[in-house]
Amino acid sequence: MKNTLKIQIWSDIMCPYCYIGKRRIENAIAEFGHQDVIEIEWKSFQLDANFIASAEDNIYDHLAEKYRKDKDWAIEMVANMTQNAKNSGLEFNFDKAILANSYHAHRLLHLAKKHHLANELKELLFKAYMTDGKNIDDKNTLIALGQEVGMDKELVAGVLNSDAYANEVQKDISMAQQIGIQGVPFFVFDNKYAISGAQHVETFVKTLEKVWEEGDFSPQLTLLNNEEGDSCGIEGCD
Repeated sequence: MKNTLKIQIWSDIMCPYCYIGKRRIENAIAEFGHQDVIEIEWKSFQLDANFIASAEDNIYDHLAEKYRKDKDWAIEMVANMTQNAKNSGLEFNFDKAILANSYHAHRLLHLAKKHHLANELKELLFKAYMTDGKNIDDKNTLIALGQEVGMDKELVAGVLNSDAYANEVQKDISMAQQIGIQGVPFFVFDNKYAISGAQHVETFVKTLEKVWEEGDFSPQLTLLNNEEGDSCGIEGCD
């Protein structure tokens, strides 16, 4: 058995099911045990890399326009996601959500990864957008969140005021394209098995057990679920 069981997770801060998926994999790890040998690596993914927010934007009109649906469809989709989140112990407040481009937040996550703080920052970014109604594209907000997880204010500001970690973000996105990722969250276990979507905790537990029992690294990636789980892609959130 290897000393580390690595889980790579492609996700976007703007993706509600990515936050739900984060909580579900964490609950699965707690149930599975062996937390001391599990390593989570967050990978960047942008659902809409070209998005430019305006002060007039709201989540319902934005979703209806983006996916060419009516507003009632958007309201129902948000309500379903909110209930899904509640079932996982999360509170979504989309009525006060500030739509934003997640690019700078992804760059900051790569800085946090360097300091072994990516998981903590990812949690704060999700909460900032989906629960607290904060603008995760605002540099002052990002600096405050970086400080909250223990990073130096000047270091964080320096990264945000430059193009640092732009290559790392693009590498993650390019890797996702190579693997064939169409939606997020997307989980890869030891480069061997993959799960698409925010699956139920039991599904994650069974996968962890399977990887643990098999042990040795294998370069062949196998998708374990044939149907998409709760996820967000370019065509919307399912």
